[in-house]
Amino acid sequence: MMHALRTRFPSHQWLLAAAFLLTIAVYWPGLYGTFLFDDYPNIVDNHGVQPQDASMPSLVRAALSSPSSEFGRPLASLSFAANYLTAGLNPYWMKLTNLVIHLLNGLLVFLLAQKLIRVDAQKRLAWLVGANSTVNAHGGEHSNVSSKAQSLMAEGAPAGVVTGSARGDIVAVLVAACWMLLPINLSGVLYVVQRMESMANLFVLLGLIGYVAGRHRMLEQTTSYGSAPAAARRGGLGWSHSSNSTRSFILCAVSITLPTAVGILAKETAVMLPLYAFLVEWLMFGFQRSQDTAVAATSEMPPARRRDRRIVALFLLVLALPMAIGLARFLPGLLNPENWATRDFTLTTRLLSEARIIVDYIAWTLLPSPHALSFYHDNFHISSGLLKPWTTLPSMLVLATLIALMVSLRKRQPLMSLGIALFMGCQLLTGTIIPLELIYEHRNYFASFGLLLAIIPLLAAPASLQIPGEYSTPVGADSVAATNLLPTETVQQTSIPAYVLAVASETGVIATLPMALPRYALLAGLMLCWTALTALTAYAWGNPLRLAEDLANRAPRSPRAQYELGRTYIIYSHYDPSSPFTKLAYSPLERAAALPGSSILPEQALIFMNSHMHLPLKDAWWNTMIAKLKDHKPGVQDESSLGALTQCAREDHCDLPKQRMMQAYLAALSHPGPSARLLAMYGDYAWNVLDDHPLGERMTDEAIKAAPNEPAYRITLVRMLAAQGRKDDALAALHDLQALNIGGSLDTSLNELRVLPGMQ
Repeated sequence: MMHALRTRFPSHQWLLAAAFLLTIAVYWPGLYGTFLFDDYPNIVDNHGVQPQDASMPSLVRAALSSPSSEFGRPLASLSFAANYLTAGLNPYWMKLTNLVIHLLNGLLVFLLAQKLIRVDAQKRLAWLVGANSTVNAHGGEHSNVSSKAQSLMAEGAPAGVVTGSARGDIVAVLVAACWMLLPINLSGVLYVVQRMESMANLFVLLGLIGYVAGRHRMLEQTTSYGSAPAAARRGGLGWSHSSNSTRSFILCAVSITLPTAVGILAKETAVMLPLYAFLVEWLMFGFQRSQDTAVAATSEMPPARRRDRRIVALFLLVLALPMAIGLARFLPGLLNPENWATRDFTLTTRLLSEARIIVDYIAWTLLPSPHALSFYHDNFHISSGLLKPWTTLPSMLVLATLIALMVSLRKRQPLMSLGIALFMGCQLLTGTIIPLELIYEHRNYFASFGLLLAIIPLLAAPASLQIPGEYSTPVGADSVAATNLLPTETVQQTSIPAYVLAVASETGVIATLPMALPRYALLAGLMLCWTALTALTAYAWGNPLRLAEDLANRAPRSPRAQYELGRTYIIYSHYDPSSPFTKLAYSPLERAAALPGSSILPEQALIFMNSHMHLPLKDAWWNTMIAKLKDHKPGVQDESSLGALTQCAREDHCDLPKQRMMQAYLAALSHPGPSARLLAMYGDYAWNVLDDHPLGERMTDEAIKAAPNEPAYRITLVRMLAAQGRKDDALAALHDLQALNIGGSLDTSLNELRVLPGMQ
């Protein structure tokens, strides 16, 4: 019975199922937490993803509602709306959905790693056969190595014999299991809004799997070694003749275009799929035509003629051309210093800083610690020179070394080279010239797969391999190690591992990498540490107060971490002056306000809390808030803070001094090019709190000019005009608004505006 189970369910499938169960168990406590940070503007405070029904206008409105991107990220937004329609604004179900997506991605990571490991094995075996000329040049007993490999494959030896596929499948499971349990990937699961990242990478992984499968089929041609029919029948490594080359090419093309287009609807990071496919092609397939790798390696044919022109043309079309258009379109703006005004870094200091950050990402992925993975990294010290701080230049040298290692290993260790390339390639979008925030752990959701692909196969490489059945010869006193069958220089040049050398060996046992026990112990230790840290962190994420205290302890110099702790205390106080949490809130908020680089969030929270509880407001809070707004152009958090105070005053929950609020707004607006959001908030305050209707209308008009495609500002303008009895102007503004009614997304708002008293 056990034999039947093993036959029906190979060992790697049992291991993969166990990895899924362990991942679920590790993450389950974290599902009971609440929303955090960017969850609020994207989900909690975003009424667009909280539709009342599943009508087409409601879904279109939800799809276009994300404030995170001008593109809207409609697929991710629709998934949030689906969660809301089924379970309301319950973070548990949203986090559970994220976990399901993470498990699906884990399955895709396994399938991709499995395919890449098999391609790597076939490539190495082809080199072994191609080494025949090198071996024959030495004559004697060495001349029969390649022929033995050919003979074994001509007989149609099982794939597991010639490629070590059973062990390769287990290695692929290890890669997937480690990836699912990596601490650095936790925020991609329990941080609800980062469903955008995990969902985008689901399509990236699907695309890569399809591309590798298509390229493998394209290369299935009769070779100089092995009978094609026999190999095809028995699943051997003879690249069987295929009449489906065109269909396989279409699969490649579709796999890197359609998933890219769909993935971008979740998040723009999916645009990197063609680059990842290019790296796979370069390092694993070499743009090779449908012919034997070994023959190509020894052929006198010029390299250009050995390349598949269809593949070259494909990447020119889907990678080189879009990249050139994108650079021509966006590079001039990125080089404009005004576009960096809201950041506390320039293009130069960003590039210097990212060198250190990428090296940090490597350490955080492979050797994480609680203080390193602190979620909030706004206390990062920006590099201002090669030696300011001194770790900048060494970090750049580390990255240069990694790139050199990737290039130098591309033939001897293509899988390791590919892993490094995928990690580095993943950083090109978020770690170079685009003025995004410097650090986020979730940016390594895909990049971490590259690092694991580079190291796990090496750590898990076998010490020996037994060829089963009739293909095995018992080891005896007269047996000769396979490494001795080949000239030393051949072994050194090709770095052929045991599962390939075994094909050409008269013995059944071949040594691969040395020090197997220490390697296995290191791998087991890493997996244990990764699992333990992820479990501990997930446990903290399961309770808002526990998480806030944990993150504040991990990052004592982070303004955001300290602010979040104070904000959590305020929530737990229920605005009761006698609550013990009220007293606890002041210390972290005042500490956050005093930390370098902090926004006005801490001051806003202090003012909001005391005003809401009718307690005195300190002048120091207003002074530091206004000073910060004068010193730097307001960022998103600063604007959100002013918006929260405006809403509190408008709803009569806060008695805020109007003079102080005016000083804050004027300080924020003193910088060139104020955002449409800031202008609209000032218009809201002027209209509803100051009762200055001309100023409110004027600011709303300015907001519309700054963001003409944002319906919310036009809706506000129509209401203002109707309230003043200016029917003709209101109808004209309503007509302009109708042009933005895509897919009926504004039908409800338009109907409400048409029945306003001033519109009759």
